[in-house]
Amino acid sequence: MYDLMDSNGDYTHFYFCYRWFLLDFKRELVYDDVFATWEVIWAAKHIASGHFVLFLALALLETYRDIILSNSMDFTDVIKFFNEMAERHNAQAVLQLARSLVLQLQMIIENK
Repeated sequence: MYDLMDSNGDYTHFYFCYRWFLLDFKRELVYDDVFATWEVIWAAKHIASGHFVLFLALALLETYRDIILSNSMDFTDVIKFFNEMAERHNAQAVLQLARSLVLQLQMIIENK
């Protein structure tokens, strides 16, 4: 995925995630899932990572990785795609993937 991002005008700065962070995922998820996501973010700050929102963003990208790659999406396409996907994400699956990504990083750090 990095190669695609780099080759299409370098959108590795992830500005398309800006809205997610600015609005705390309020536009990305349905109402009930927003509260569950906030609770996980707040709890993760104390037990896993103070930067859980970054893992959540990575989980969203990873969830749609194959679609992004198969369509060779550029920066504008990614923004449009996630705008169209607003409130259609499986929040529980994304949260579980984010947790798994945190654990993977923790294992890498511990095994150094």
